[in-house]
Amino acid sequence: MTTQKQNASKPDQSAFLENGGVYEIKIKGHLDEHWKQWFEGMELGRVTNGETGQECTLLTGPIIDQPALHGVLAKIRDLNLHLISVRKIVLSDQRNREEEG
Repeated sequence: MTTQKQNASKPDQSAFLENGGVYEIKIKGHLDEHWKQWFEGMELGRVTNGETGQECTLLTGPIIDQPALHGVLAKIRDLNLHLISVRKIVLSDQRNREEEG
């Protein structure tokens, strides 16, 4: 009986992959590390946009579902930041990045 309870309390990875996932959000300009807590622990990376040569910040991390994604996008809007792109990272994309880097 205890085993059933423990299994029921474990997060369902397939539901996470279906409803949420790992996202990469690109915004114009560089954000300092202290903004990391504002974006719920997402990783902040600095990159140069290949298309325009602009300095950008990449927010990368897990987002549990669509409402949570909209919450992050609302924070970006409320801070008056310029959103460049939002991309859901597919598991095969993550493997390719790890192999390259």
